[in-house]
Amino acid sequence: MDGDGQDGVTGRGGMTGRGGGPDGRTDGGGEDGAREGVVRGPVGSGEGGQVDAALLDALFAQAPIGLYLLDHDLRVIRYNGAARGVRGMPGSDIVGHQPADFAPGFDRGELEALARHALQDGGYVREHLVRGRMPADPRHEMVGAISFFRILSDTGSPYLVAAVEDVTEQQTALDRLDILHSAHRSLGASLDAIGSAQELTDVAVPRFADSATVDLLDEPLRGLPLRTGPIDPGAPLRRAAYRSVHGAGPAGPSPGPVPHGALSTYGAPTPYSQSLEDGRPRLIRGLGGEEQWLASDPERGRRLTGLGVHSMIVAPLVVHDAVLGVLALYRHRRPEPFDQDDLELAVELASRGAMSIDKARSYARERSIATTLQRQLLPREPVELSAVQSAHVYLPGVVGPGGDWYDVVPLSAARVGLAIGSVTGTGIEAAAVMGQVRTALRTLAVQDLAPDELLVRLDDAARVLTDEQRGSLPAGADSLPDGLASCLYLVYDPIGRTCTAASAGHPGPVVVGPDGVPVPFPVEPGLPLGCGDGCYETRVAELPVGSVLALYTNGLMSGPPRRTGVREGTGAGEGAGAERGGLDEVLPVGPGEGRRAVLQRVLARAGEEELAQLCDQAVYALLPERQREDAVLLLVRTLGLPDDKVAVWTLPEDPAVVRTARRLAEHQLAAWGLTELEFATDLIVSELVTNAIRYGKSPIRLRLINDRGLICEVSDSSDSTPHLRRAKSTDEGGRGLFIIGQLAQRWGTRFARHGKTIWAQQQLPEGEGQEGADGEGAVREGSAGEGELPG
Repeated sequence: MDGDGQDGVTGRGGMTGRGGGPDGRTDGGGEDGAREGVVRGPVGSGEGGQVDAALLDALFAQAPIGLYLLDHDLRVIRYNGAARGVRGMPGSDIVGHQPADFAPGFDRGELEALARHALQDGGYVREHLVRGRMPADPRHEMVGAISFFRILSDTGSPYLVAAVEDVTEQQTALDRLDILHSAHRSLGASLDAIGSAQELTDVAVPRFADSATVDLLDEPLRGLPLRTGPIDPGAPLRRAAYRSVHGAGPAGPSPGPVPHGALSTYGAPTPYSQSLEDGRPRLIRGLGGEEQWLASDPERGRRLTGLGVHSMIVAPLVVHDAVLGVLALYRHRRPEPFDQDDLELAVELASRGAMSIDKARSYARERSIATTLQRQLLPREPVELSAVQSAHVYLPGVVGPGGDWYDVVPLSAARVGLAIGSVTGTGIEAAAVMGQVRTALRTLAVQDLAPDELLVRLDDAARVLTDEQRGSLPAGADSLPDGLASCLYLVYDPIGRTCTAASAGHPGPVVVGPDGVPVPFPVEPGLPLGCGDGCYETRVAELPVGSVLALYTNGLMSGPPRRTGVREGTGAGEGAGAERGGLDEVLPVGPGEGRRAVLQRVLARAGEEELAQLCDQAVYALLPERQREDAVLLLVRTLGLPDDKVAVWTLPEDPAVVRTARRLAEHQLAAWGLTELEFATDLIVSELVTNAIRYGKSPIRLRLINDRGLICEVSDSSDSTPHLRRAKSTDEGGRGLFIIGQLAQRWGTRFARHGKTIWAQQQLPEGEGQEGADGEGAVREGSAGEGELPG
């Protein structure tokens, strides 16, 4: 642009408007005084040009928004004073300067890019929001809606018109609404009090405050009932969340904030203590460091002044007339102090944060109740058996305890039943259903049912349970074919060293031999319990003594395995050769199989570690973080009953053999040093052998097992079932099983594919055995003799 003003627009050093001074502004006198800051220049020529100039003057003088006329170098050649940011600034600081020179608080690159686009391409930029601070009012942020459009002079020279409207108040209101919307969208997503508190500070910083803290009482953190009414100012509060524009803590030499999770108390009287007492928020607009209340809490006061806090809001977290804690908001970087509108927004944020924290408290309380219920329904301590050694770990999920469970059930003939399963859903309902399913399984297990038959009957029970409690079952449990629960059931025989298993929708066990080498034990899962399929396949495996079985629920395999930190195993073959390379070299491709491989690696050290330690190592390897679902791991090491603890005889189908059976039993008891049980054992052997000869079919077998009790078994090929009944005084028979029930600690019947076995177990004479012998004399006197006690 030429300096002589021949382009028809007033420029630097060119013509000035009528009555204008050398700086291009009006002189401010008379009628022009109402148009202070207007820079004028003639446009066109002649009378029409004078009219155009008058209209241009009126436009710049009367426009309610800021108008700027810029040349091709983006320098201001005319402007008005309607814009709030330039009021009171001398015209010499504006005319001839680019906007970035007299508005340094705005983004120079953003403004210049928009202006160049409109000037060169003729594009129209409409109401683009810019934020910044003007030198005339640096303490308050200004939000302007700026529009750019190009105009051409008579000579075709391009100029740029910038229209700036001050929308600070409207945008501030929209920003507050957006913060509330973010709070509504974000708060409560974590379902724990600490997470909810952190979400609250994340919403507030940096858009609303420069720093924010949340301190909570212990009740909401632990899921305890709330205390209504005022809070003692001396009550300790725990730092639940902290957020600052400087990062995790204050920068520089000033003291840091209260450590996360630490307890602290507020001094009294302070805005904090006052808010806790009466439940009302406090607004401190100006904090100069000399306020009297700072002396009541000098340590906290030093932190505030060291950080440079000049304005703060303290808002109590109140729900249902109970105070949960306090939210504190600080401003130390932005110069604007909090105002009354900000206080209303803080109160709304605190209210929503309190509801979110209380929701987390209620969830924590329900989770605590459900976890307690579930733990009460699970076995307390590992059962000491001669068949197996066992250890377990139960980890409730972060979303709430589910229905994961396990059981170790002592069975007849020194055998043991191993069960693990998972009920659909989470919470108290799932824990209650789990208790019912486990009770039903244990009831069926002690009847010595085969694994497949047990699952068939348990499936029937699950269907009945689903129908009866459909309205109260956990979510998802009533939607077949998902089923009510999964279950894996195994029976281990320490005499035959065999393990029989069947599965209802549950993964099979991981088995490792005593040498650390994996043992294949494929168990084909059937449909889950409650589906009504009624068909489950059985698998049988011979396991060497010292083998380790790992029964687990899906929660243990829900996350990626830890890549480091697992002690190297001693397995043979390919795994042993890759030990120095870590787990990655031995993981199969499939993610599920990879986690099973990690478990096998942990179990490879079963011969060197205790089972409880192996449980922990498996958790460390498979769950690097807290799992969302329940996780149960049951480890079992198989044992074998020595051959000298078992005596077996095959008897002919002859009533005269009853005397021989008693003599064989007496000799065996003498060899075991159990002569105190001789009398009771004679009666049990006589009754069981006599019943087998009378009502059963050959072959007949008598077996004595010296385990944690003395077990007497008689087997035959008949499928008839004996029943215990109380005989009348006039009956000639029917007292045999009743007498056995009085002499034995337990007794029962189990069926095989061909035939049955009736067994009775006596307690070994370690205290109560002698008392049992004392009462056997009366039975002997009333006995009808050998082989004469009908069953």
